[in-house]
Amino acid sequence: MSGNILINEIFGQFQKSLDQEAELRESIRNISKEVDQLSREILTVLQVIHHDESGINPACLKARELFERARIGYGRLKEAVPSTDYYKYHDHWRMMTQRYAFLISLTIWLEAGILAAHDTVADVLGISAVEQQEGFHLDIEDYLVGLLMLCSELSRLAVNSVTRGDYSRPLQISKFVMELNAGFRLLSLKNDHLRKRFDALKYDVKKIEEVVYDLSIRGLLPKTEPGTL
Repeated sequence: MSGNILINEIFGQFQKSLDQEAELRESIRNISKEVDQLSREILTVLQVIHHDESGINPACLKARELFERARIGYGRLKEAVPSTDYYKYHDHWRMMTQRYAFLISLTIWLEAGILAAHDTVADVLGISAVEQQEGFHLDIEDYLVGLLMLCSELSRLAVNSVTRGDYSRPLQISKFVMELNAGFRLLSLKNDHLRKRFDALKYDVKKIEEVVYDLSIRGLLPKTEPGTL
């Protein structure tokens, strides 16, 4: 076999691998695009919380329906992505997953006033909460970014709640965000994007504190039982 024939065979295999890689990336990109579009639809549905108290429960129900469709999409991603290559393709769904972590956390908070745990968010999406050992999973940093996005949305909700005459909601938000802020302060954040997101949390906290303070000096805070906020 001549050197030229050998080189042609070798580079022919390279081209085949490149073509397969390009095909896989295109498939992952298309699936992610569809699932990401659903997240934007959910975000639109949930915007009702800022102007219509009566629309919150129906919005949460609608969001739950759309989460089920997103779960199917994540199932397709799990099938498409090789179990050992999660981080190789992670950029295709990272921001999308952060948005879903935020939307799921917001929905659960609106429904029950509690923090959506990491494994709860993963379960809604139908993916693993365990990193690497089980292939496709909910990256912890993506989950944490979602929680920081939640704090920003709740600070906005605190302001809009007062606008429509709901003076108890800001107190609920204040207690929850303060607890989250305390939790984040226990972490040593190495990821630049996550650390910048956390740095912005202080402004969300300040905005909420100003809302509660303004209600207090105006005498609009609802009466609370001893030992409660």
